[in-house]
Amino acid sequence: MAAQEEECKGNVKAQLAKLFEVSLKVTVPNEADVDPLIAACTGKFGDYQCNNAMGLWSKIKGKGTQFRGPPAVGEAIKNNLPTSEIIDSCSVAGPGFVNVVLSKNWMAKSIQMMLIEGIDTWAPQPPVKTAVVDFSSPNIAKEMHVGHLRSTIIGDTLARMLEFSKVKVLRRNHVGDWGTQFGMLIEFLFEKFPNFEDATETAIGDLQAFYKASKQRFDSDPAFKERAQQAVVRLQGGDEKYRRAWAQICEISRTEFHKVYQRLGVHLEEKGESFYNPYIPGVIEGLTKQGLVEESQGARVIFIDGINIPLIVVKSDGGFNYASTDLAALWYRLNEEKAEWIIYVTDVGQQQHFDMVFKAAKRAGWLPQGDNYPKASHVGFGLVLGEDGKRFRTRNTEVVRLVDLLDEAKNRSKAALIERGKGEEWTEEEIESTADAVGYGAVKYADLKNNRLTNYTFNFDQMLNDKGNTAVYLLYAHARICSIIRRSGKDVEELKNGTLVLEHKDERDLGLHLLQFAEVVEEACTNLLPNVVCDYLYSLSEIFSKFYSNPECKVIGSDKETSRLLLCEATAVVMRKCFNLLGITPIYKI
Repeated sequence: MAAQEEECKGNVKAQLAKLFEVSLKVTVPNEADVDPLIAACTGKFGDYQCNNAMGLWSKIKGKGTQFRGPPAVGEAIKNNLPTSEIIDSCSVAGPGFVNVVLSKNWMAKSIQMMLIEGIDTWAPQPPVKTAVVDFSSPNIAKEMHVGHLRSTIIGDTLARMLEFSKVKVLRRNHVGDWGTQFGMLIEFLFEKFPNFEDATETAIGDLQAFYKASKQRFDSDPAFKERAQQAVVRLQGGDEKYRRAWAQICEISRTEFHKVYQRLGVHLEEKGESFYNPYIPGVIEGLTKQGLVEESQGARVIFIDGINIPLIVVKSDGGFNYASTDLAALWYRLNEEKAEWIIYVTDVGQQQHFDMVFKAAKRAGWLPQGDNYPKASHVGFGLVLGEDGKRFRTRNTEVVRLVDLLDEAKNRSKAALIERGKGEEWTEEEIESTADAVGYGAVKYADLKNNRLTNYTFNFDQMLNDKGNTAVYLLYAHARICSIIRRSGKDVEELKNGTLVLEHKDERDLGLHLLQFAEVVEEACTNLLPNVVCDYLYSLSEIFSKFYSNPECKVIGSDKETSRLLLCEATAVVMRKCFNLLGITPIYKI
């Protein structure tokens, strides 16, 4: 068992599953592939529960079994468990549920080992080596809006969770840098700036306004429209002058995007639509040879079972579209980048599009049927709403600039620090870095704590509140724990030579919650749901408060000081790792 326990060191649920697997093989030797069903308990009978008895009973009851019902199956599962230092006791309840109480000595030892060896030993181990996370993906020459904010924040967190799990993550920014709109932008650029290479960001000014003006011109002037359409052909044909103008427009946009990524501390590698363009003809030819591509009303399409509209891969004018690019990108990611899991983070409105692309890939044999790897997943998210319950915009129906939104969050948190008198106590640098951590962290957490499929209301007052389930409350809670350890005057590294014990109920409750970190992150990774980590983090801070505010669990100056300081440190370490997964910078003093 030792090697198996090493394999899933931090994950209590997985370690119990290994023990129950042994028991199930002995209990029902003739039933193949019975997976242990292990769940954390909320009741008072135990910490975890094995729920196999009822399901097994329905399988074996007609087969001349010696058992007389689910409770007897549960008893046998309990009795056939191998001995293990993990388990203190087991009992059977109701229709065969096997309740497990963990050994508090083993719990304490596991937490102490994590403190010595580092929290990376508690990382999940997903069955993939390489993953692509395709997120953010704004359009060139257009402002990033709150929809891109959600994609950027959620995508970054998913990438961080996979990176923590030792997966090589290719963070891909699939920017909209190709298509017919570039004809009108380039022609407009030539018109406004005959020496277009002098057209800098300052000269062009607001790209969004530039885009609108060129669109207006395109819609109202037939001669300009004609030139713009010719420009597309020249650009796509590789004309040097048009390529340079295109590159210039892309670069100005990138500078704008970078301001957002810099504030959010998000790293992405750009591989835009233009990157996959050269691969499209070959990919479509391959699909045609397989007999997947058919003619329909002048276009070339792929029919998908169960969906009444086909996936158009070549338009009737011979041009390519989103589906052509997305199929080429998927092909490239599977064949060139050797990704085993490809995750697309976009709003829920694009769900059907990706569903069709993935089904086409399954028809082509690029992806296996079912849920096996390599696989592609669409991570959808809902809208950001204003306080009026409508899509979030500023007063004049313009979309809000993300940079302004993030700056306001930072400025508000800076003002709150100065109001609390930190202007006199702290250096300017401390105030700036804390305002960054709190302001940007508040925006991220307000988004991530919701199930991503739901819409959420953007409200500065709520997200910057220091009470309730907010980043501000959690960052302050972490800083308080750090100050407890500082006040003790003890060196954390030396404390690790002491012994952690979980005697009091509140100590044990906190220890149990800390030990559930690994399975929580694994669940969040498997289901691509960051809010699972937020729920865990908020509960952790609540359970810590209960422990710390109990007079029976006094920390500094008590005879259990070393052990309780270790418990404080373990809580701070786990909180910091949660912050890290959520892309939030911790603060150490308030």
